[in-house]
Amino acid sequence: MTGIRIAIAQPEITADARKNGAEVRRLMAQAAAGKARLVQFPEGLLSGYAKEQIADWADVDFDVVRAELEQIMALAAKLKLWVVLGSAHPLTPPNRPHNSLYVISDTGRIVDRYDKRFCSHTEITQYYSPGFEPVVFDVDGYRFGLAICVEINFPHLFSEYERLGVECLLLSAYPVDSIFEVKARAYAAINAYWVAMSLPAQTNHLMPSGLINPNGTYAALVSGTDLVIADLNRDDPDLHIPLDLARPWRAAALKGDIYRTRRVTDPRSTNRTTV
Repeated sequence: MTGIRIAIAQPEITADARKNGAEVRRLMAQAAAGKARLVQFPEGLLSGYAKEQIADWADVDFDVVRAELEQIMALAAKLKLWVVLGSAHPLTPPNRPHNSLYVISDTGRIVDRYDKRFCSHTEITQYYSPGFEPVVFDVDGYRFGLAICVEINFPHLFSEYERLGVECLLLSAYPVDSIFEVKARAYAAINAYWVAMSLPAQTNHLMPSGLINPNGTYAALVSGTDLVIADLNRDDPDLHIPLDLARPWRAAALKGDIYRTRRVTDPRSTNRTTV
């Protein structure tokens, strides 16, 4: 196979980090059994998500969260599986946590962490500290980028990842409306890359988790509190137009040379009121 196999999870999130951690490990084992190289989880899964499961960070035992995370890291090494895991990441008091995605390699190490840059009004005023940097990482020759939930409303983040060479954008979220899906499909088609959406089971009535192709169509959908396994293959002939034609041409078009070299000097061009 010239591609890479990934798993996208749709678990139910609870306020109990032990229960959440056990569910993560169950789904990791399922992903590995399906020969996935990477498994993606929703926003805020391990710790519980603020505004939903968490009303006050004082109610969260971050020692338990850390212990569960260490078990997940150990299992990632055992299964030789990359894991992208949503959780609050505690900072030094009195600073509020980041809303984060841990990138755990198949050696069981945290190799990077994405901190949500554009938090909602409630998040930034009551619950979280913002991040400021994009995160990209490579697995088996494929480049992944990370975004979280409400960041879907900021198109420049998604075009930034296209310029960084991302082939699959891992979008972990806790959506509140169904238009979220339309935006995700649009970004996949506009940027000509895959978008993998991992959402909690609680939001399945709005849309399912799944993998969106670079042409904006679904490649796979999750059913229930489970996961789906799908392949990314840049040599797929069905994706020739978005991957091999549209994306390179759009990149060239944005540089502008193909237009600047064809600029004309003509009074009928500069006079915009003529017929």
